[in-house]
Amino acid sequence: MPPPPDSTGHVTLPPGGPVGIPSAPQAPASPDPTVTTLAVLLIGPAGAGKTSVAKYWADHRRVPTAHISLDDVREWVRSGFADPQTGWNDNSEAQYRLARRTCGFAARNFLANGISCILDDAVFPDRPVVGLGGWKRHVGPGLLPVVLLPGLDVVLERNAERSGNRRLSDEEVARIHGRMAGWYGSGLPIIDNSQLDVPETARILDDVLTRAIASPPKW
Repeated sequence: MPPPPDSTGHVTLPPGGPVGIPSAPQAPASPDPTVTTLAVLLIGPAGAGKTSVAKYWADHRRVPTAHISLDDVREWVRSGFADPQTGWNDNSEAQYRLARRTCGFAARNFLANGISCILDDAVFPDRPVVGLGGWKRHVGPGLLPVVLLPGLDVVLERNAERSGNRRLSDEEVARIHGRMAGWYGSGLPIIDNSQLDVPETARILDDVLTRAIASPPKW
């Protein structure tokens, strides 16, 4: 039985639901992504800078915005964590799917309360049902996917600066980067941030989202 409404700590949240297609504001004529409630999926290989860009973008918006990292949520599992570095198997796949559902649930709750969110994940173009399809089911059709895809030399350099289970072998980084090239020709917006710092990439992300709000990508 729920506590009475005046009990300390009892907060009633509105029901969460899939986010709809964002509509462009009436004025000004050009949609402004910095003041619109959005759900963004930032896609890219390990070392693309997804987390850094997502955090910066969320930090500098003019409306409340949350950053939801799939890797962070996966690592909530401590004992029994299925580390993909030791081999991708049914257990690691199950934990990945669970983390995605958890992220989707969190995103829907934020959006239901007027808080934008940006999620980041290494979604593969050759697994559309598992990747994009999963995010679309858990967050909603209004989710705006954007691909961050710098050159291989850049992701190798950034990966070398990582530590712990987030640092991959050069061979694995090259394999993932090669698969990500499949996003070219997909119709999704792609940002090559090889020569861009984080603030510049975030600014271009806003430009890309302005166009995506006006004409949502078909995916």
